[in-house]
Amino acid sequence: METFSLGDISYWHWLAFGVLLMLVEILVPGVVFLWLGIAGVLTGLLLAVMPGLDWQVQLVVFAVLSVAAVFFGRRFVASRQDPTDHPTLNRRGRSMVGTRCTLTDATANGRGRVRVGDTMWALRLEALDSDLPAGAEVTVVEVDGVTLVMREVPEGAASEEAVFDPEESGSD
Repeated sequence: METFSLGDISYWHWLAFGVLLMLVEILVPGVVFLWLGIAGVLTGLLLAVMPGLDWQVQLVVFAVLSVAAVFFGRRFVASRQDPTDHPTLNRRGRSMVGTRCTLTDATANGRGRVRVGDTMWALRLEALDSDLPAGAEVTVVEVDGVTLVMREVPEGAASEEAVFDPEESGSD
């Protein structure tokens, strides 16, 4: 019985490996395995043209082609994406920038919780060195993960900013 060693890798091994990686892309989201699969196929084609390459050189070629394929592939996909008319779709936090609401509890050390619509959110005041009392009106200026960064609305300020409406924040 013969044993298989890395020196026995031929071009069709790389071609099969590349196709297998492309098939994995069907099961795993993210468009990464596609580019690795392309690198595997290109390594196989190079080995078909230059059959005397050592297995170490083959791995280096695959690694370099993988990095290049991922880099250029992501740039290619990014350049082909159409702008959307719903940039905040599936980004509920981003859609709340500009929302005004009233604090139900006072903040402590620039942090607290606020109810926006039917959801309680962690909040951080834009100026961490200040605290606000319950009943203060605030507006969302940024979203940091699951924390709303808020600023106090000056008393008497016109209601130019959006008021959060849960019906409008859903998917179309």
